[in-house]
Amino acid sequence: MKVLQVNPYLSRSSGGPFISVSRVSQELGRNGVNVAVIGVQNSSSPIDASFWQHISVNALPAEFPRLYSYSSKFTKQFSTFSPDIVHTHGIWLYPHLAAYRYCAEHNTPLIVSPRGMLEPWAFNHKAWKKRPLWWAYEKRSLQAARVIHATSNQEAEELRSLGLSNPIAIIPNGVDLPVDCRKLPSPTGEHVALFLSRIHRKKGLLNLIEAWKQVCPAGWHMIIAGPDEDGHEAELIRALQQVGLRDVFKFVGPTFDEQKSRLFRQAALFILPSYSENFGLAIAEALAFGVPVISTKGTPWPELEEFGCGWWVDIGVEPLAIALREAISLSDATRQAMGARGRILIEDRFSWPKVAQEMKSVYEWVLGDGLPPACVKTE
Repeated sequence: MKVLQVNPYLSRSSGGPFISVSRVSQELGRNGVNVAVIGVQNSSSPIDASFWQHISVNALPAEFPRLYSYSSKFTKQFSTFSPDIVHTHGIWLYPHLAAYRYCAEHNTPLIVSPRGMLEPWAFNHKAWKKRPLWWAYEKRSLQAARVIHATSNQEAEELRSLGLSNPIAIIPNGVDLPVDCRKLPSPTGEHVALFLSRIHRKKGLLNLIEAWKQVCPAGWHMIIAGPDEDGHEAELIRALQQVGLRDVFKFVGPTFDEQKSRLFRQAALFILPSYSENFGLAIAEALAFGVPVISTKGTPWPELEEFGCGWWVDIGVEPLAIALREAISLSDATRQAMGARGRILIEDRFSWPKVAQEMKSVYEWVLGDGLPPACVKTE
């Protein structure tokens, strides 16, 4: 079985999609699937070859318009690999359009992982750019997919609300379980609340600043880790200065490997106040480190409350402030017990080998092997 993964996000700075595609590709390769990955090389975000070991990766040079991830070399790469299945990740960009055209011309099965880009908030953000593409080709390309991959029931329901009747495979992202979860002391001696994700408007950080101002947690400070997008970090800093919290929030930029592990091990609380997430990989990573989580119902994580490992609240300042006030009022031992329940949840449900096996079963079914697997919903 030859599967071509088409992913414009080939560098670590792109966050969740990079981790998801690289890790599932590695596991599929271990399961006997011939996997190749193609995308566009962004000169400002070099490719980390260590994430693509034992996988054929071809980063094509970006051409004008670069923001559309355009490369005239895509079509040739499809033909060179001659895949049995093409699996695209994300929409709105040229790599997905090129894959759709190739599959239509060669009668090759197309699988699409929208990666949250069709959720209501994301779909309506900069709608003036997206609506023309939706009617020009995106809706047709999605309708042509043999299977659409959603990472949660919530995302699947949102896809159905757009009138997409394709089979939907509901397969979560996986998480690498850290070996060492021992807590580290905060460098300042204060409790650490951590945000680790892209610094983007959809992440709800302005709401977090307002909620923090309301609660004023004594003995706590907030670390914001992640790459800045569209200059949003400067907007946040201005907001912090206006409310007198600039010294309480520390921006540390993108973090990886040991630095990222250290932040999770120092954190007493993880906060992701997003308007929209198709999965929220950072939530799963925090739980894997045994850190309790506050997040919103813009993320598909009802398990936070079902398993007693966090708070799953309505979007907005007031619900966030209520959860934050409750979280900081708990003892360290109580928060650590919540985090331990989160670690068990991740171990049981979100291992990469399990995710890859489910994805492989979808590929096999698409190629004509028996009944649809349990993860596939046909209506």
